[in-house]
Amino acid sequence: MINNFIYYAPTKVVFGKDTQLKVGELLKENHAKKVLIHYGSERIVKDGLFKQVTDCLEAMNISYVSLGGVVSNPRLSLVRKGIEFAKQEQIDFILAIGGGSVIDSAKAIAYGYYLEEDIWDVFDKKVTPTKCLPIGAILTIAAAGSEMSGSSVITNDETKDKRGYRNNLARLRFVIMNPALTISVSDYTTQAGCVDIMMHTMERYFTNGSKMDLTDEFAEGLLRTVKHHALILHEDPANYESRAEVMWASSLSHNDLTGCGNDGDDFASHSLEHELSALYDVSHGAGLAAIWGSWARYVYKDCLPRFVKFAKNVMLLERNNNESDEEYALRGIEALENFFRSLNMPTSIKELGVEASDEDLQYMAHHIAEVTGGHRGSAKVLYEEDFLNIYRLANH
Repeated sequence: MINNFIYYAPTKVVFGKDTQLKVGELLKENHAKKVLIHYGSERIVKDGLFKQVTDCLEAMNISYVSLGGVVSNPRLSLVRKGIEFAKQEQIDFILAIGGGSVIDSAKAIAYGYYLEEDIWDVFDKKVTPTKCLPIGAILTIAAAGSEMSGSSVITNDETKDKRGYRNNLARLRFVIMNPALTISVSDYTTQAGCVDIMMHTMERYFTNGSKMDLTDEFAEGLLRTVKHHALILHEDPANYESRAEVMWASSLSHNDLTGCGNDGDDFASHSLEHELSALYDVSHGAGLAAIWGSWARYVYKDCLPRFVKFAKNVMLLERNNNESDEEYALRGIEALENFFRSLNMPTSIKELGVEASDEDLQYMAHHIAEVTGGHRGSAKVLYEEDFLNIYRLANH
């Protein structure tokens, strides 16, 4: 029986070459009068994108202020600074220019603008916002899918906690996607992004219970597409067509399309990785690659039909004579790990460049259990002991 679901994807997408030049019109459509331009590195200044954007705003008589400095695993300290700055400047719209980290930071600032409480109380699930500044984005990194989701993830740089919060209030009014803006992104960041895109769909794919055939077709097609174009970009980073395919996949992978009708999301791998990147400040996508194989080997027997389907329809493996379901599933897991290696992505915590003590592993496992209310997962429901076992498997 197919699960009931609500599919909500209100964000306007403007996709293609030179679409960043439409930003003034889009802000005007949304009645923006004073905009906070939020961004990460100075790359957007050096490559001329920032000036293109401000020229468009000035042409529409829209005033603006700016706040840069967002880093991977966006920091609570900058969010708090952004909230105070936004209130001081009395802005009425936030324009994020960057990838998922910038968009997540913008969402947190947008919540905090109307809050009397501290913004961390939202991510700590103590306060529920009822109002949010409108947000738009110009996407420059394909990875997180935050541009079409209601999710935001922020790292508390004082406590080393990394928390996610989801609320449709923060759904973007529009996102501009020009694949050409991602060509200057490094190969490592590009490939980490491709892993993150795939994982957003696999977290919805590896679940027990109800499934929907059409949703599976979407999911499997998206995964095959990203695999194909990630390899092309590894050799030819300036390939516009592959940049476009990956950019669109980023949005579709995390706007809930690839989970419609499924019996719950898993997202245990994300919980395991969030602790890694909170403690060691590693790239989120690379962290997911480092942890996934160990998670998969730990849970596959409890979700065997899905892993068999994955080996056949995503990894496209021919089945050997007399090969059992378990053997075939394990070959599918190994094939994806080999794919990650072909992109120079890690498949263990040590390959990630992290020297984690067993005390660190215990701390992270305990913290997941605290944050999740004791357990997480759908392919297999995992508890603190399970989290620790997976960390130990991955720490080789």
